[in-house]
Amino acid sequence: QVQLVESGGGLVQAGGSLRLSCAASDSIFRFSAMAWYRQAPGKQRELVGTITSSGYTNYADFVKGRFTISRDNAKNTMFLQMNSLKPEDTAVYFCYMPSLNYWGQGIQVTVSS
Repeated sequence: QVQLVESGGGLVQAGGSLRLSCAASDSIFRFSAMAWYRQAPGKQRELVGTITSSGYTNYADFVKGRFTISRDNAKNTMFLQMNSLKPEDTAVYFCYMPSLNYWGQGIQVTVSS
């Protein structure tokens, strides 16, 4: 079983930045498309963006131009750079490996106004 562990969350003021990491426990990561999701209190989990094994990305409209997904296959790690954060970005953020349906445990991001 592949473990996915997120890190880098926390509290930030509106307009600030955070960088999340998702470390995978297995090198199968290098061949896997990956995704970031988020879930705000009382809301459904929603897709933030995806990245292919070779680095092609796609984003939800609500983060385009603000968030960037990248990966380092040598380190089995995916990143989510979040800039110009808004209070509505407050959520638990999850990384996801769709090919094997593995989720990380999630990490809290809180943006204060």
